[in-house]
Amino acid sequence: MTFNTALIVDDHPLFLDALSMTLQTVAGIRKVETAEHLEAALEKIGAGLRPEVVVLDLNLPDVNGLDGLIRLQKVVAPIPIVVVSSMADHRMIASTIRAGASGFVPKHSQREVFRAAFEAIARGERYVPEGVPLDNNASSPATDQDEAISRMSRLTRQQAKILQLICEGKLNKQIAYDLSIAETTVKAHVTAIMRKLGVQSRTQAVLIAKEASFASVLQDSQ
Repeated sequence: MTFNTALIVDDHPLFLDALSMTLQTVAGIRKVETAEHLEAALEKIGAGLRPEVVVLDLNLPDVNGLDGLIRLQKVVAPIPIVVVSSMADHRMIASTIRAGASGFVPKHSQREVFRAAFEAIARGERYVPEGVPLDNNASSPATDQDEAISRMSRLTRQQAKILQLICEGKLNKQIAYDLSIAETTVKAHVTAIMRKLGVQSRTQAVLIAKEASFASVLQDSQ
């Protein structure tokens, strides 16, 4: 199997162009769509775009930590998502794979690394950089951050968006206005969010979301 179409989500125009050319050259991808932030990617998918593989940068302006990966996976699964990021320490790579990515490629890797990654993922395998113990990452004991990611993954796309707005400090009335839905609908979603996250308050829900953030991953890796 080979990939013919791809969607790249990255907010750096020059890297978007460079990665598009790399994928066309080394992975044989004929058509590449791009999006500069997560919401733009979700809008394209909502409009009917169905790429065969998605390439995602974790550090986007409209996401917090790994929730971008989790939210995107909700709408594209079983399409594989390949994370391409400059945050390539072993802890981050392990957490990314646990969150459901099919592969991780450090952002400034050589073309041969991209070739190997896409060939492996096209075969249905997961891919991490050489020297990263993939099997150990998958089977090592789950941390608090891994548990937070697992809980976050239970949320629907709409619930994840509402949780993001809660993290921004918005009240139900403001969330209802932003999403053009009834306040009673927001309340129902908040109740479902807290149930899925296993918490009793909005504050605890925010803490779970923060536990799945870059800050938590980086602190754990130091």
